[in-house]
Amino acid sequence: MQIVHPRCAGLDVHQKQVVACIRVAGRKKLVQEVRTFKTTTRELIALSDWLASHGCTHVAMESTGVYWKPVWHVLDGAFELVLANAMHIKNIPGRKSDVNDATWISDLLAHGLIRGSFIPPAEIQDLRDLTRSRKQMVLEAARHVQRLQKVLEDANIKLTEILSDVMGKSGRSIISALIAGETNPEVLAGLACGSRLKATRDEFVEALRGRVTSHHRFLLKLHLGQIDSLDSAVRELEVRMGEALSPFRESVELLKTIPGVSDTVARVIIAEVGLDMGRFPTSGHLISWAGLCPGMNESAGKRLSSRIRHGAPWLKSTLAQAAWGAVRTKGCYLRAQFHRIKSRRGPKKAIIAVAASMLTAVYHILKNHVPYRDLGSEHYDRIDKTKAATRLVKKLKNLGYQVALSPAA
Repeated sequence: MQIVHPRCAGLDVHQKQVVACIRVAGRKKLVQEVRTFKTTTRELIALSDWLASHGCTHVAMESTGVYWKPVWHVLDGAFELVLANAMHIKNIPGRKSDVNDATWISDLLAHGLIRGSFIPPAEIQDLRDLTRSRKQMVLEAARHVQRLQKVLEDANIKLTEILSDVMGKSGRSIISALIAGETNPEVLAGLACGSRLKATRDEFVEALRGRVTSHHRFLLKLHLGQIDSLDSAVRELEVRMGEALSPFRESVELLKTIPGVSDTVARVIIAEVGLDMGRFPTSGHLISWAGLCPGMNESAGKRLSSRIRHGAPWLKSTLAQAAWGAVRTKGCYLRAQFHRIKSRRGPKKAIIAVAASMLTAVYHILKNHVPYRDLGSEHYDRIDKTKAATRLVKKLKNLGYQVALSPAA
């Protein structure tokens, strides 16, 4: 097999140590040397010097958690780095050790058999950390809201049945009063201020007649404090994201022209994908990288499965949520696409198809710097008028009508 990189190295990265294997292919013999370094900054600099002393040009490592990042930061700029997906470079079954893993990675790299993962620029990586932290905190705040509702149910306070938003102005006023020791349902019902209630006044009072103990008050105060703290952290993150997004503001505004794409969704898209679409030869490559296209699993001429793969989970979940917002926009192509696929394949596959279409639009918007141009809800009828006419004639015949078609003047 042809050697692509004669002087390269493979790294097996762990939390406390890095096992490095240098592979130097000469004309007559192959030289391999293995050394182990700790993951402190001084040791990583020593690793860089050792690789440079042997004339290494390319270095490959696995994407193990976050342990690869310090190694990447130290070696970046000095070598051509390749970050490999651990699932793609599994060693053959047999003896497994850190030395064997490092040797295997160096052999794969030397023969050009490692496909590097997508690593965005430093400013995009910083923005990615902010958007992911925001999502984690929003999810954690939602969990505390659920825990707070559980405490209210345990105290027989049916707040979720009478308020559309428990953490709205009325809900927080009632919860704060419960924490302060108020138990009179009439007084608690009077704290509702202009909220959309799902019950009458009498039902509202009865829903607030419960058995609130000091234990319930303690838990309510604890969860409410956690929610407020997380909300404050989210606001700080959004301010920081606004500063980090200032160089990309034009791209954010272009992405927001897509139905269903809000400011938050646009920030996540840029953080996960970046702005350089030259990394992806076509929009199909981007969709495949995100895990929004059908999988391929065939054997003996039979298609075994077409399930989508994991891909980029942070981007995929955000696009799926944005797709649900897009299909609620009347008169747009994405809504028509959703209903067209939903009738044949169901809503889950239809929403993934809409998310893939949105990502296709993202690719062309970021590549060509143009706003989104909607194809319209009649797009499918325009591209195949004969098929649409046949379907409508069949529907009329089923209703008991005789139809004769003639071209319009």
